[in-house]
Amino acid sequence: MYLKTILLFLLITLTGAKVPKEFSARVIGVVDGDTVKVLYQNKPIHIRLEHIDCPEKGQPYSTKAKQFVSNKIFGKTVKVVNKGKWHWNRLIAEIYFDNHQNINKSLVKKGLAMHFKKYSKSKEYALLENKAKQLKIGMWSLPNVTTPWQYRKQLN
Repeated sequence: MYLKTILLFLLITLTGAKVPKEFSARVIGVVDGDTVKVLYQNKPIHIRLEHIDCPEKGQPYSTKAKQFVSNKIFGKTVKVVNKGKWHWNRLIAEIYFDNHQNINKSLVKKGLAMHFKKYSKSKEYALLENKAKQLKIGMWSLPNVTTPWQYRKQLN
């Protein structure tokens, strides 16, 4: 039985298992601002929040982004909406909580995440980011903002 569980876990996490386009799952971990772990049908699935990129560990607002996500959805049952895409063993998705609030959009509105334009052409996320910039909310209150993708490049 134990070996069967391990094999099932490996199958899910390493192969990008098939999941429905929409499903409910319980949030069992917050890795960082844009990555969470959910339990779906007793199987853990890592989810990378679609359309956004949060500051990396070591960047301003990375801890606040992670804490925000934790406060809003950790331990809750959420709705996961995806297009069946996986990247680095993570399902790319939007997460909805408490009366249809979208955690991805909430992070951008609060200036805790950027619209990840390399992977998203969403006009809605672009508008949310522009509004946060104009209002100098969250990271946009800083004089110089380094994008997470620039920061990651500097580390290499």
